Amino acid sequence: MTAMPLPKDHYDVVIIGAGPAGLAAAAVAGKAGLSTLVLDENAQPGGQIFRAITSTPVQRRDILGDDYWRGENLVAETRAGGAVIVQGATVWSLDRDLQIAVSLLGQSQIVKARRVIIATGALERPFPIPGWTLPGVMTVGAGQTLLKSSGLVPDGKVVLAGTGPLLWLYAAQVLRAGGAIDAILDTTPRGNYWRALPYALPFLMSPYRAKGLALMREVKRKVRVVSNVTSLAALGGDKLDAVAFSAGGAEQKIAADTLLLHQGVVPNVNLANAAGVAHRWDERQLCWVPVLDADGNTSVPGIAIAGDGAGIGGALAAAERGRIAAVAAVEALAPGKKSLTPDRSELSNTLRRAELGRAFLDVLFQPAQQFRLPEGDTIVCRCEEVSAARIKETIALGTEGPNQLKAFLRCGMGPCQGRLCGLTVTEMIAQARGMSPDAVGYYRLRPPVKPIALKELASMPHSEQDEKAVVRG
Repeated sequence: MTAMPLPKDHYDVVIIGAGPAGLAAAAVAGKAGLSTLVLDENAQPGGQIFRAITSTPVQRRDILGDDYWRGENLVAETRAGGAVIVQGATVWSLDRDLQIAVSLLGQSQIVKARRVIIATGALERPFPIPGWTLPGVMTVGAGQTLLKSSGLVPDGKVVLAGTGPLLWLYAAQVLRAGGAIDAILDTTPRGNYWRALPYALPFLMSPYRAKGLALMREVKRKVRVVSNVTSLAALGGDKLDAVAFSAGGAEQKIAADTLLLHQGVVPNVNLANAAGVAHRWDERQLCWVPVLDADGNTSVPGIAIAGDGAGIGGALAAAERGRIAAVAAVEALAPGKKSLTPDRSELSNTLRRAELGRAFLDVLFQPAQQFRLPEGDTIVCRCEEVSAARIKETIALGTEGPNQLKAFLRCGMGPCQGRLCGLTVTEMIAQARGMSPDAVGYYRLRPPVKPIALKELASMPHSEQDEKAVVRG
């Protein structure tokens, strides 16, 4: 057997993900003296929110904003706490015995933990419109990744479309970096403003209000914004040429070289799902969220979830959830070291303040049904190129849920393991059968939850116990 690339194969706490939640949890657990390992598949710590915080070529601090640069202190705090942070590590299995299969440097191994904190963050919600698979169409999150990690902004004719705070933040960052945006097509349903009113008071008392309004004013001074967009389609042959849309009852078209789509983010539930963690459908955020207690503990003993993977709350809330999960880990594994951890009540109070106004944003930016439930030839499963029409035809045959649909059409069996189609498939079945998404369910996921080479499996230890860890998940 080849030498293991990790320092050792057993830790008190293993944290999966080095975004705000994972870093904050590692800082607390490491400072309390627990042997702590952070596994993160990116090249640098920070997750998506603080992506490339230690290496970004964007040195003008106003471009990415003060909220981004807070990540510097969080990384420094984590490193000072003594946690081992391993980058380029892809976790592809986690089982109920808290055994983690990780791919690193071209080989896989099993790491064992006494406590696991999943901090894998969020994914952008699928945005299945006609033409979304054309070259030139990408997500706002992908565009922001290029900006943070490489200092790149899109050139040519650029159109942003969708809804949600990230849309406006990225637009402002592009403009500050010297880029240009031809138009923003705002798909926020007009009725959402009325539905969000009952949640307005906490929002008005939160920092979101001032920041959000400032961003929108900044962007609208320089960019044409089209509101109440009710349909979208990317047009082109070998690449994107234009964007067709409806607004105010009128059909319009705008030339475009790049179209960036966004309609919010949802928890990345694949690893937790494959580990057997119970999930429920969140009607306000329209996504699956894990069933957790106040400390982030899941239905599987020893596994906790923190950050946006526990429900979308933003960077500040994610960090506090990470600290709370780490304090719970210290109390469970080394109660004598509790005095070395932050006060739990103070963390809870800070979390409540960070979540103030979240309900208003959830309702206001809830994406319209026509952008969640596609029709006709629109591709739903990008990996297997399965259209909405084929899915509807198969549902009409009596398909009861996503797993049966997977057997018929291979939806969810590609490299992304359902990340780009899972929510859409669940909602399409629910609509067609007149059921709730909770009753329909989600894909039954098994390891590996990320693609790995067969040679890695062949080179792993072959004890009976390790084989069970790999196969059972």
